[in-house]
Amino acid sequence: MSDRVSVGRRPRSVAAVLAACSVGLVLASVGLAPLAATAQPAAESKTEQDQYRIGAGDTVRITVYQSPDLSLETRLTEAGVISYPLIGAIRLGGLTINEAEAALANALKKGDFIKNPQITVMVTQVRANQVNVLGQVGRPGRIPLDVAGMRLTDVIALAGGVATSAGSDTVVVTGVRNGQPFRREVDLPRVFAPNGRNEDIVIQPGDAIWVDRYPVIYLYGEVQRPGQLRLERGMTVMQALASAGGLTQRGTQRGLRVSRRGATGQVQSLELTLDDALQTGDVVFVRESLF
Repeated sequence: MSDRVSVGRRPRSVAAVLAACSVGLVLASVGLAPLAATAQPAAESKTEQDQYRIGAGDTVRITVYQSPDLSLETRLTEAGVISYPLIGAIRLGGLTINEAEAALANALKKGDFIKNPQITVMVTQVRANQVNVLGQVGRPGRIPLDVAGMRLTDVIALAGGVATSAGSDTVVVTGVRNGQPFRREVDLPRVFAPNGRNEDIVIQPGDAIWVDRYPVIYLYGEVQRPGQLRLERGMTVMQALASAGGLTQRGTQRGLRVSRRGATGQVQSLELTLDDALQTGDVVFVRESLF
C-alpha cells in the first residue's frame, strides 16, 4: 500500500475528500479557484481530528532542511524503533507525525548536532494499524488505516465494497475497546439513513470486519422457479412467490407450509398467509391443487 500521510494536515474521511475534490472540479470548470476544496467539515469529531500514529513496520521518509545527509527513508522495526544518523536508535512507534518530528528535532538539538533543526516526517508505506476485511467484499484482505478516524464505510470502500451479487446488508465488526472484547452488528442501509452517522463506527487497528452472504429462503413444490431465493427486507410470502415466477397451473395458495428453524434449533412447520413475513432459512412448500 503506497498511500501517504501528509505532514501537518488533519486527516479527513474518504467521503470528505471525495466531496472536496468534486467541489474543486466544479469550481475549476467555471474558472474559479477551488477554495471550498480545502474547507474542513464543521462537525468533525475529536477522533477524526487526531493524527495518524506511526506503527511498527511503517516506512517513513525523514527530511531535514538544509541537511541532506540527515534525510533518509527507513522502516520501523517490530519494536517501533529506527536507527537515525548521529542519534542512533530512537522510538517513533505510537507517535503522531508531529510528535515524531518533535522527537527527532529535540534529539538533534540536545546532541548539539543542529542548532534549530527543521524536520518533516512522511509515512510513505503503511504496514501497521491494519484491519482484516473478510467475506463478501470485492478485495478481501488486510487494509491499512492510513489516517486516523477511518470509519466502517471508508474501510469497506477500500476493500472494493460489498459484493452486490452475494453480500449481506449486515456487517459484523469485532475487536477490542478499552481492553474489553468488542462486537457490533452494523446495518449498512441505516448508515445512509437520516441521522445515521453514529452507525458508521470508527474502526480501530486490529479490528476484523466480516460481510456475510445475503440471507436466503427456499421454495419448492408448485412454483414456476423452485429453489433458492434471496430474502429481501420485509419480504412476504406473496412477494417471494412472485419473485419465483408465481404458481404453476396445478399450484394453490391454500395451505402454504413453511418450515422454520426455531431458537432451540428445532424445525417447526407453520401455516402462513400471503401477507406474513418470511425469515432467513425458511423453506416454503406450495401444495398441488386437488381440484
